[in-house]
Amino acid sequence: MKYVNKDIGDRDRPRLVWPRPDRRRLLRATMTLLLAGALAACEGVVPGRGPLPDLYRLTPKSTFAADLPTVEWQLLLEPALTNASIDTTRIGLQRSATSVEYYARASWSDRAPQMIQTLMIESFENSERIVAVGRDSIALRADYILKTDLREFQAEYMGGPKPRIHVTLIARLVKMPRRAIVGSKKFETVIEARADTMEAIIEAFDIALGKVLKRLVEWTLITGQDTWNQS
Repeated sequence: MKYVNKDIGDRDRPRLVWPRPDRRRLLRATMTLLLAGALAACEGVVPGRGPLPDLYRLTPKSTFAADLPTVEWQLLLEPALTNASIDTTRIGLQRSATSVEYYARASWSDRAPQMIQTLMIESFENSERIVAVGRDSIALRADYILKTDLREFQAEYMGGPKPRIHVTLIARLVKMPRRAIVGSKKFETVIEARADTMEAIIEAFDIALGKVLKRLVEWTLITGQDTWNQS
């Protein structure tokens, strides 16, 4: 601030004059704050929680044996049963048989059992060999119910620097309305990732689960049709 004297008389005292705010400077400061907030939002930063994780999803199977039977029965799929270390959106890894860890800043787009249930349904639909397939929660009259146990679904660092993706699924095909198990089978695949990077690990998960899904769909259609023809 500065003092200003009027040339009117000796009695006039100096008065205080505040400088006017620089509008351009204020505008620049406001724009800087807005830009900083926008950049923070783009980086997925949540106040008090840190950066959001990268989300990943896997793909359904779309290629199957050409001689698969076309079936007229309907199928319901239950979510896979599993343990608490797999029943999560976090992507698991093991450095020993008795320990479970998770990758930082990486998650599945849904909890593993729900994600795999969706991929199973889409894989059956992609086969174009079945009349109707859906979740057990919809009002569909089921001729069969497919029950599954997800035993292994993690990356393993127990054999070298590059992780191996381990997927194991136990399937039981149940004939309705008697609820009789007409078949059960174990599907297991182990795939080594091409590198210890998140991109390569997700790629290996997709390949390993894809092999399991292909064999599961083919086994279910063949087993279910064989039983259907005998009834």
